[in-house]
Amino acid sequence: MDRNRHDRLSQMFADNRPIILDGGLATELEAQGHDIGSALWSAALLSTRPDAIVAAHRAFLDAGAEIIISASYQASIEGFIAQGYSDLEAGELIVRSVELACTARQHYCTANPETAHLPLVAASIGPYGAAMHDGSEYTGVYNVSANELRSFHRQRLVILERTNADLLACETIPTMLEAETLASLLRDSPLPAWVSFCCRDGLRISDGTPLREVCALFREHPRVLALGVNCTAPQHVASLIAEIKQAAPDKAVIVYPNSGETYHVETNSWSGDNGAEASADYAKRWRQAGATAIGGCCRIGPRHIAAIHDAIAT
Repeated sequence: MDRNRHDRLSQMFADNRPIILDGGLATELEAQGHDIGSALWSAALLSTRPDAIVAAHRAFLDAGAEIIISASYQASIEGFIAQGYSDLEAGELIVRSVELACTARQHYCTANPETAHLPLVAASIGPYGAAMHDGSEYTGVYNVSANELRSFHRQRLVILERTNADLLACETIPTMLEAETLASLLRDSPLPAWVSFCCRDGLRISDGTPLREVCALFREHPRVLALGVNCTAPQHVASLIAEIKQAAPDKAVIVYPNSGETYHVETNSWSGDNGAEASADYAKRWRQAGATAIGGCCRIGPRHIAAIHDAIAT
């Protein structure tokens, strides 16, 4: 166990001050004009445009984010090998995701030596479905065995645990089985972690399991310091915060939902409110409901994070 990183994050959550997370890394990369349409999604740029990933992280730090999440969400050994990389190169690229986030933090701190809180780097552990690039991370319909799921997550955890990440961010978890797998694996991790779930409504995760039931798995977990929701419609979040607090009252609550917009496949377009003001209003409600760390996911960019920061951190 890395006691220094564990104690630092524990104290950060225990202070109960509002903590600002980043937004959607892929959203910012697209806004910069980069094509992330391959099977590797934003992880493709780890090889081809690492500078773009650094710039995206920096944009969120400049907007007020205190925790930035690495570009490893969709990265996997199998995924990189399928695109022509060697096993060794695949592992190096996953490590690079954390290195690039650390580089962005270093640049930010050099430019802002007076910053009160040193930003943290969270190594993203996306769900199995993210690496499949078929949308199954939002449903949990994987058709894999428990042993296959465990092997998939163990492989990436071993790589990311050896980096300079401050913590692990297990994100968009859609099923009870995947939650059980991570609960087991994380017990032996040297790094502290949070686990965040993808939810279909104000009570249940994507596979239909009550959020309260799945969070109970982590009630006494020694390495998981926070539980939350992400890639979830913002209108469900206040109810989900209440469920988390009932299930695991001693854990910090972390929320970073999507924008709540509707995607239209036929026109490749979005509809709905994507204003920063809406993000700020939601953030105030989530903070009052008991969330400690607040940010955003898909379609949430630096302007939204800046609005959230101004609404709850000042």
